[in-house]
Amino acid sequence: MSDEEKQRKEAEEMINNAPKFVQLVLSFHAAAWQQMGKVASVITGEVDRNLIAAKHSIDMLAMLEEKTKGNLTEDEEKYLKHALYELRMNYLDEAKKDSEGDESEEEKSDEPPETKE
Repeated sequence: MSDEEKQRKEAEEMINNAPKFVQLVLSFHAAAWQQMGKVASVITGEVDRNLIAAKHSIDMLAMLEEKTKGNLTEDEEKYLKHALYELRMNYLDEAKKDSEGDESEEEKSDEPPETKE
């Protein structure tokens, strides 16, 4: 296989995998929204809050960001960064509500999920 054929194959793989990557990010993003109690469950129709699970979903996206560094298209990278920013800010808002209310000690946390400086 020539270098040109290799490059073409790699480009095709990137194009074919882009929707899958966005779908993966979207799946964790939607899960975190639901876990923070921002949207109702698609299964039960109920609004449930579980900040521990939400933190886990956000941490999974942060790990994905770290592991894919340098291997994403510009649009994929922007989408992931925006999703993480939005989720982290909303997580902090929900954690603040917990510290003002009577929620369980397990769910209280003023620290956002994994942040990079």
